[in-house]
Amino acid sequence: MRATGSLGRAAVLALALLSLPLPASAATEEQQLVDRAAITIKEARNDPSFGNAPALLQRAKAVMVVPELIKAGFFFGGEGGNGVLLARRDDGTWSDPAFYGLGSASFGLQIGVQSAEVVFFVMSDRALKAWMDDELKLGAKAGLTVLMLGSNAEAALTSNADVDVIAWARSKGAYAGITLEGSVIKPRHQWNDAYYGRRVNPEDIVLAGAVTNPNTAPLRTALAMSN
Repeated sequence: MRATGSLGRAAVLALALLSLPLPASAATEEQQLVDRAAITIKEARNDPSFGNAPALLQRAKAVMVVPELIKAGFFFGGEGGNGVLLARRDDGTWSDPAFYGLGSASFGLQIGVQSAEVVFFVMSDRALKAWMDDELKLGAKAGLTVLMLGSNAEAALTSNADVDVIAWARSKGAYAGITLEGSVIKPRHQWNDAYYGRRVNPEDIVLAGAVTNPNTAPLRTALAMSN
């Protein structure tokens, strides 16, 4: 009877352990996003539409890379994707990334599917501070000036010195373009915690440098090469 009871308790314990989330699978998903962000930065350097945008990194306080923004809809449409935010340190190197989600909703006669790669250049201190909040909504009501970068990146350098955020997008699909007005950006707290192995917030990661993950090196190198 005692052995049977021990086996019963062992079975309950085993079931309990199996029901726990697996950090390895979560970390793999996060690492895939980091790796795809590095690819986006590398490919952007060879895209003519990126223009002189690499020069923006010399002025940017931070950069957020969204490797895939999906827009799909029939009458009602929406956009969504995950991204990583890195801040440029005083010595010119880049911080480790903090994970974010981006989403928006739109209404209209929209039929088709579009995907886009988006790079946000965070150009002002107040914009970077807004990214540290629990929720950031892009647009005039947020008090931030946001510029969508066209084919001439040099114009963004010379004639928009007071812009808070500059966004470059490379899109394809049924839609002619994308709009980021009203988009909401929120930290992915669970992803940040899982990737760095403890409870952290974006400020800990990108400003304080309280944590690091060696697997972010290719992304940080890609950004450094774009300077």
